[in-house]
Amino acid sequence: MMPDEDRLTGMLTRLKLTAIRDQLDSLLDEAVRSELSLRESLALLCEREIARKDSRRIEMAMGLARFPYARDLAGFDFTAQPSIDRGQIRDLASGRFIGNGETLMLLGPPGVGKTHLAVAIGREAINAGYTVLFVPAPTLVAQLAKAHAEGRLEERLLHFSKPRLLIVDELGYLPFEPDAAHLFFQLVSRRYERGSMLVTSNRAVGEWGSVFGDPVVATAILDRLLHHSHVLTIRGDSYRLKEKRRSGLLRSTTPEPAAVKT
Repeated sequence: MMPDEDRLTGMLTRLKLTAIRDQLDSLLDEAVRSELSLRESLALLCEREIARKDSRRIEMAMGLARFPYARDLAGFDFTAQPSIDRGQIRDLASGRFIGNGETLMLLGPPGVGKTHLAVAIGREAINAGYTVLFVPAPTLVAQLAKAHAEGRLEERLLHFSKPRLLIVDELGYLPFEPDAAHLFFQLVSRRYERGSMLVTSNRAVGEWGSVFGDPVVATAILDRLLHHSHVLTIRGDSYRLKEKRRSGLLRSTTPEPAAVKT
């Protein structure tokens, strides 16, 4: 007959309770030291198992999200961007807008922290249990166009429709081809009121007609994106240019006063 210890290990493995299995002795010792009741000991074991599973889920989800780098809200310099309401960002990071299937648009010139905020909000969404996918707008459009040419458009649309939050970064830096604009419209329509989108752009929404190369398509896209949305316009200088000015690598763009002749 199998020893009780081996039998218990086998059952925990079969039940996929690997955290309890791997830490069983130390957990039981902790329960004894703390004089926990049987119910309290069972709760301790379950807490450790859930913590292990949550940690692995988050690690896997972070990899699948394909963030370009790790950023969080704690590392964002709100004092350098006074146009941003810290409380509003914290509220958005709670993920309520994702649960409601709403859109978040971060607009502003290059370098003001749009992508940093998008990544930070995306990471908070994963911690809250949502699935997230980050994709630069040019990459998204290229993949949709390639899939369309190869007869796999439905497959790609499904891929970009699955995550609860789709982050589309840098929309507007490069203009869309007319066919690409129609493909993007299909994706927006597919996600409309079903999944949330977070879009960053250096262009005001009034300029999106030139971005998409077709004012009619742009209007149709904006109609869906803006219906249930939060639009944040960030005003301020580029972080990167500020750093260069501080280091002396870039002169200030503010003109110096002309010398007064006497």
